[in-house]
Amino acid sequence: MSLALSTVLYEWRRYLAAVVALAASGVMVLGLVGLFVGIVASITATIDRSPADLMVLPAKATSLLGSGGMPRRVMPLVYMNPEVVDVAEIDDGGGMFSNLGPGKRKVRTYAEIMSVDTAPGSLTLPSDFDDTVRLALSQPYAIAVDKTALGRLGVKVGDHAALNGHEVIVAATVTGYPNIDSVQVITSRATLRLLREARPSNRIGPLLIKLREPAHALQVRDQLNAAAGDQYRAWSKPELSVANRNDLMKKQIIGIVLGFAMLMGAAVGIVITWQTLRAAILANVKEFASLRALGVSMNSLRVVVMELSFWVGVAGLIATGLLMAGLWALARNASVPMEIPLGFVVAIALALVAIAVISGFFALGVLKKSQPADLLR
Repeated sequence: MSLALSTVLYEWRRYLAAVVALAASGVMVLGLVGLFVGIVASITATIDRSPADLMVLPAKATSLLGSGGMPRRVMPLVYMNPEVVDVAEIDDGGGMFSNLGPGKRKVRTYAEIMSVDTAPGSLTLPSDFDDTVRLALSQPYAIAVDKTALGRLGVKVGDHAALNGHEVIVAATVTGYPNIDSVQVITSRATLRLLREARPSNRIGPLLIKLREPAHALQVRDQLNAAAGDQYRAWSKPELSVANRNDLMKKQIIGIVLGFAMLMGAAVGIVITWQTLRAAILANVKEFASLRALGVSMNSLRVVVMELSFWVGVAGLIATGLLMAGLWALARNASVPMEIPLGFVVAIALALVAIAVISGFFALGVLKKSQPADLLR
């Protein structure tokens, strides 16, 4: 075991503040990233969980958010590719939702309407909708909402409500589809037509595409785009997911908040870790002076300090992981959407270790106080 690691383990109380600061910085950034990505995922959940392999959006769309519609002639053009076995359009809308019934707190709010096809295996039917939800939605004027939205809407399963001026029934609830912006209501495509929210017959929404061989998704995407003639653009689901996150970050204040939180987390982590390491080295200045008296060079002591700061970073990384596991469990228990891409986890992990090492570099100046002559005082 190295001198630096044994020092951290034996005198862990002196380095605890640095570990806590690093963990707090990591949890703050990862928590915000997870919430941000979870918000985007909840908005597009019905599409992300579709069995489709590709999506087709208008040619100028930069993401699924506010992508708009396309001419209906696009659908047969997509079918011309021999790898395409099924195509389904996404149809959605919106309207005012009001709960009904005596003795209830009256709720009136705007709701986004997402339609699905209720036939088994439909491309627009999310893979996590069980038969109970599917059959419930197949009834005319039936709707489903996320469990977290029941209190917000003032309804429960079986209640009647008004949507876009029509009476509907809350026939089922789903999990994993919260929306912090506006409530999302899920209906069948037939009910969407009854609510008079379906698109005009000459227009279609984004398309979901099922391929004969899902492994050929990227190849078929390129083929479709080559034949598009600026009429549409095909996307793979992973790249569209990234585009949705980026688009939301550009257009919403949450991107500014996230960037500010990252800067604040890095600044706080560096300052506290630096001061903690500096104080710990000052407390051990006589030990460092003894090492110099024994012939250990200043460069070797600098290496010890840098290694020591590295191990503090590793300890902070472990603490971050434990705290995030607890936060993740609390979020799931409260039905709060939270998803953290692996790339962000790796980036934050490297950043925490880097913060610790940079803090150790700033604390190197304290070693100048470790003069062997001080041992004679």
